[in-house]
Amino acid sequence: MNKNIFASYLSLFTSMGTLLCCALPSFLVLLGAGAVFSSLISTVPQLIWISKYKIWVFSIAGAMLVITGILQYGAKGITCPLEKNKAIACGKSRKISIFIYWLSLVFYVLGFFAAFILPYII
Repeated sequence: MNKNIFASYLSLFTSMGTLLCCALPSFLVLLGAGAVFSSLISTVPQLIWISKYKIWVFSIAGAMLVITGILQYGAKGITCPLEKNKAIACGKSRKISIFIYWLSLVFYVLGFFAAFILPYII
């Protein structure tokens, strides 16, 4: 079960990278907060690097989401221990892992929309 939680957190981390590179700048500019975006870029210049290599960022994040999804699907059939404390911990970790996975997926989709679809709509 620890592998699933680790993979979920890793997919959340990579999905947050997609939000930082693409969704956050688009959202700030859409709100008219260009000055905030400019100061954010000057404070965290790594955002430009992430934006420059957004195809790699999205590819790695997508691969992590696929791997995590496979691990989540494979963990469905695993039963929790019979001991009360271990069973409770197992159930909680499964719920947390699934929640983090779906949250990561939402972040990924939002970032993908902001990076690849929104520029062609606006």
